Amino acid sequence: MSEAQLIDGKAQAALLRERVAAETAVLMREHGVKPGLAVVLVGDDPASQIYVRNKGEMTLEAGMHSVTIRLPAETTQDELLGVVARLNADEAIHGILVQFPVPPQIDPAVIQSAIDPDKDVDGLSPVNAGRLALGLPALTACTPVGCVMLLKGALGTLRGRHAVVVGRSNLVGKPIAQLLLQADCTVTMAHSRTVDLPSVTRLGDILVAAAGRPEMVRGDWIKPGATVIDVGINRVAGEAGKTKLVGDVHFAEAVQVAGRITPVPGGVGPMTIACLLRNTLTAAKLRQS
Repeated sequence: MSEAQLIDGKAQAALLRERVAAETAVLMREHGVKPGLAVVLVGDDPASQIYVRNKGEMTLEAGMHSVTIRLPAETTQDELLGVVARLNADEAIHGILVQFPVPPQIDPAVIQSAIDPDKDVDGLSPVNAGRLALGLPALTACTPVGCVMLLKGALGTLRGRHAVVVGRSNLVGKPIAQLLLQADCTVTMAHSRTVDLPSVTRLGDILVAAAGRPEMVRGDWIKPGATVIDVGINRVAGEAGKTKLVGDVHFAEAVQVAGRITPVPGGVGPMTIACLLRNTLTAAKLRQS
């Protein structure tokens, strides 16, 4: 059997960012509205600093208004809530994202609930989660939306396919299951406590790995010819004392079994920021209308 076809997330994300930039230009030209995204970073986590910088650069490249607010690690929850409240009231800001993780004195759920649902471009507020569950229009978490876009790009219609989602987080597992249901998939939710997990994952025409465990999904867990979406981004020890990025799927094994697969890096990751820009544009259009 030949190796799986790679799903190029970088290329699809670049096309999506181009579309967002074109629509942003139209919105500004016809309605005088410039979508604005505010990203709030608390503390000095190195990975978060890189993510925030990349988000700011790509926001500007899309022709949007970009605001980055950096707060010290000792910021209190009340102080952060005050920043969120000011951004909620700022007419120039259409999307608000608080970069997680946050320091331990801050409860992420409280912050997510405080963001105006119509500016919640991360799609994590209880209101947007509820809208998604009910099949109503909602700003939806960026990574799950990006995963479904990659699947549709690779497979066309998803109707009737059996999708197995490994992972039940509010950030990825639960919302992607809802999106796949909306696409008329039959969806099985599995996780680390599932009895005989490999026998469950082998049922999937589509397998989404979002458990947060490096190379957890082995090649013999995959149905031959299945489409595999690897959401995991894990830094592990590599050669010569260096580290490397791996997904939740053992890529070297999986590529021999799957029909299509996302690499790590270069698969799901680039789509996440592109979908963040897409959500910001959507939020600006909604506020304008």
